[in-house]
Amino acid sequence: MTKQAQQTVLAAELPERGQPLAGGVFVTRYWLNGVERALILLPDELSGPWGEYGVEIKGAGSYSDGEANTRAMAEAGSVIAIKALELGGHIPSCLEGQLVMAAKADGLVVLNEERFHWLSSQRAAYTAYIMDFEDGWLSLTGEGDERLARPVRSLIIQ
Repeated sequence: MTKQAQQTVLAAELPERGQPLAGGVFVTRYWLNGVERALILLPDELSGPWGEYGVEIKGAGSYSDGEANTRAMAEAGSVIAIKALELGGHIPSCLEGQLVMAAKADGLVVLNEERFHWLSSQRAAYTAYIMDFEDGWLSLTGEGDERLARPVRSLIIQ
């Protein structure tokens, strides 16, 4: 069962970056598809393969829209995508991963630096993006590899 998550936040109710919001930590404000949003890092850490190696998932190639990517992944059977959506979040896109890394660099969030984390942006049928939250390296790897994923939530700012 998918947890019903908060969908919007009033601009006047946004806390300072690094403070609690909607079950996680407020990372930053950003624009996605012409809409201003608040990015929240959730406390959960997931582990598993991105998806099936060699299968291109239509709708999971966005560099910026992690929620759309994650929904496409889940529809294709990705276990970590399904888990992220059940938490009321999604796996960050490349853009959202970089925003999370910027918040870490600013000392606002703590991230597991031991392993690369999945991002929801697929590059091709055999590779998806990963990020190293120690140094911020963005790279690609085979989708069948076991990696961590740190879900985020994105709220529309009203």
